[in-house]
Formats: sequence, structure tokens, C-alpha cells
Amino acid sequence: MAGSAGFADQLFSQEENRAAVLIRLEGAVTPASADYIARGLRMAAERRAAILILEMDTPGGLDTSMRDIIRAILASPVPMASFVAPAGARAASAGTYIMYASHLAVMAPGTNLGAATPVAIGGGLPFGGEDEDPAGEDGQTDEAESRESWAGGPRNASEAKAVNDAVAYIRGLAELRGRNADWAEQAVRQAASLSSLAALEENVIDFIARDVAQLLAEANGREVRVGETTVRLETSGLPVEPLEPDWRTRLLSVITDPNVALILMMIGIYGLLFEFLSPGALLPGTLGAVSLLTGLYALAVLPVSYAGGALMLLGIGLIVAEAFAPSFGILGVGGTIALVLGATILFDTDVPGLQLSWQAVGAIGALSLALTLLIMRLAWASHQRAVVTGAEALIGARGVVERWSGNRGYVFVRGERWRATSSSPLREGEEVHVAEVRGLTLKVAAGEPEAHARGEKS
Repeated sequence: MAGSAGFADQLFSQEENRAAVLIRLEGAVTPASADYIARGLRMAAERRAAILILEMDTPGGLDTSMRDIIRAILASPVPMASFVAPAGARAASAGTYIMYASHLAVMAPGTNLGAATPVAIGGGLPFGGEDEDPAGEDGQTDEAESRESWAGGPRNASEAKAVNDAVAYIRGLAELRGRNADWAEQAVRQAASLSSLAALEENVIDFIARDVAQLLAEANGREVRVGETTVRLETSGLPVEPLEPDWRTRLLSVITDPNVALILMMIGIYGLLFEFLSPGALLPGTLGAVSLLTGLYALAVLPVSYAGGALMLLGIGLIVAEAFAPSFGILGVGGTIALVLGATILFDTDVPGLQLSWQAVGAIGALSLALTLLIMRLAWASHQRAVVTGAEALIGARGVVERWSGNRGYVFVRGERWRATSSSPLREGEEVHVAEVRGLTLKVAAGEPEAHARGEKS
């Protein structure tokens, strides 16, 4: 115990160059934001910062990313203050759990938190509420009816398990930090929300601060539990060092956007398709492989619907089949429809910021339809074009009789000497045309070939 206390004194006592590290969470809680916050906690520990401040404005996010953030907070040797700011910001859903897990929970005036109910798969209210018409005739939601419907209980065993797990999780965090566990349960079961003043009265947060400077002043002298040690904060007048996301976090944030992930997948698939159709082009195959692997990584960290993925694979397969076995649009159009339907339900989440935009889905559908139409046009043009290779290409070709006897002899056709037969006698030097190819023997006839015999399409 003496050793751990000495370490805590060394880490949290007032030292030269100590500072408060500031990081910001804006938007949905995603794998990128979880990586950013975990990295911020590690860097704060390396710098021996007095405190790390997480300024956030979030509508919620992914459960897995939220739990990664909370695990990083609980394991951190540096105290963390979650600060819902500026005015008008919120810490909804996953943000509420992060607030409860933090060593200090602070809100700016005019902010709110709560509504921590797990979102049901496929949308809708998880407690059996009807969401077809959530607003009344005047366009305003009837809050009393909404809360009553939320309190109706889970619709099935799966939802009951999810809700009870979430309740146990947030109650455990509340008991760890000495905050209001009963209201935390209401936030999960009834989607309850609180303003900053109400949250302070309900012992959900520690205090209210207008800005970071006031937060540091109010936090000074408070005691928080960091691991197994109680630490007295000395934060008054500390300089604030903002920690901006690095390139890795920005890249992860971009590629884990569902719209970007879907576009990368399509670029990868079409790039490989063009490479297979035109071997040796290299650029489409290289770009396609990189895009496909990047898109698959994004899909691995996002909640994906297997039904949506299966529909997309079916659609892509039908479009590829159209390219190799043209059906004049039947396979291509069917594939486009399957692809659009699959993209629509691909990502299994209703979290704002983690949903597909109709513009992206429409663009992919239009691109797939355009590819189908291009394949149809090429197939039709190929059907209309005369045959130029193989035995069929000799039908209608002109030649000259070299030597002839009775109904058999030899002719020159396209610079080659062929054995030939004819139904009528021919003479040397006479011009003929090929009427039929029988193995290595040509059947020829005198005169000009007809249009269809030359392989021309009308």
C-alpha cells in the first residue's frame, strides 16, 4: 500500500510543467473516437497530466466502442472529467454511460444527458412503443404517451436481455462513482433525460461549469478514486493542452463511416471485375484490392446485417454474371435491385452518424444500372457485328480457283490454299465465295455471296 500511495503522490502532486489535457468528442461514438480517447488517456499518463478533460457532444454510438472507452477510463492512472459542452450539447445514450464511468461528471448550462436505452435492431422503440406516427397533428411529440409506451416492457427475450445487461452495467458504474443509480436505471428502462440543473439535483453529475477554466477551478481540491487509490486533485490554474486527433484517428474516422465503407467496397469489387475482364490493366486490380481490403476492415468494426450482406453479394454476383453471360439486362437489373436493397439494410444500427445516406445508396444503384446498360449495349453491338474469327468468319469470304477437276479442287482464300468442293463445275482463275466450312474442306460457289452468307447483320 505504501508503494502505491507513493506512486500516486508522485503522479498527482503539483509538479512543474503539469497540465490538463483536453480532448473532444463530437458526433457518434465510433471505433475511431474510442481509439482517440484511449490514446488521449495513454498520452496523459505519459505526460503525467493532472487531469484529462473529455469535452463531448454526442447523440450516442456503438456499444462496443462505448465499452472500449469505459475500459480505458477505468484502467487509466489519470483522473478524467467528462464535460458536456458547450451550451446546447448533449451526452445521450452511450454518452451517459461515459459520464457515469468518468471520475468527474460535469455539464455546462443548457446541456442535457440521458436516453440511454439500447436501440432495437431494425429500428423502433425497444419496449414495444409504436413509432409509426411519433408526432401528433400539431407536429409535437406527446411525451407522456411516449414515456408510457417505453415503460411497457421488452417485446421479446432478446430485448429483455439487452436492457437488463445495460441496466446492470450502468448501475455498476454509478455505484463505483457514488452517483444516482436509480435514475441511471430510469435512463435505460424509460429513456429518461435530464437538464444540467436537474442532473446536479439528482446527483448524476458533480457540478456545473461554464467553461474549462471554471471546471478546473471547481475540480481543485476534490477527491476521486483512481484505481485503488484516492487522489486529491490540484487543478487550479493549470494550463490546458488540447490533444488533436492524429492522422490514424482521422483515417479511421473516415473509413468507418458507413457511406465511405460501402463506396470502398463497391470500388474494390468493380476494380477487380474490370481487372478480370481486361487482364494486365493492373491499375483497376490494384486499386480494387486496396479498396476492398479497407472496406472489409470497416465492415469488421461496424454492426453489419448478414441479410444485407447476403443481398449485396447476390446482387454483385448477378451483375458479374451479366458481364460474362449477357442476358440483355435480366441478370443486371435483378442484381442492381438486390444490391440497393442489401445496401439499405447492410448496417444494423439506428445511431445518428452511423447510417447510410440515400444519396450514397442511390449513387451505387445508378452506377450498377449504368454498368448493366453498358454491358447490354456492348452485347447488342457484338451481336450486330460480323464474325471476324473462327470458321464462321470464312463464310462468304471470296477466293480464286487454283486447280479444279469435276466437283473438287483447290482454291486460294485469304492467302491460304484450301481443299474445296462445289455442286457445279468450276474453272481455274474463276472467283468463288465460301458457302460452308466442313472441317478442313470448303464448299464454294461461283458468284457474289448473299448478305446473310457474308455474316452481315441487318
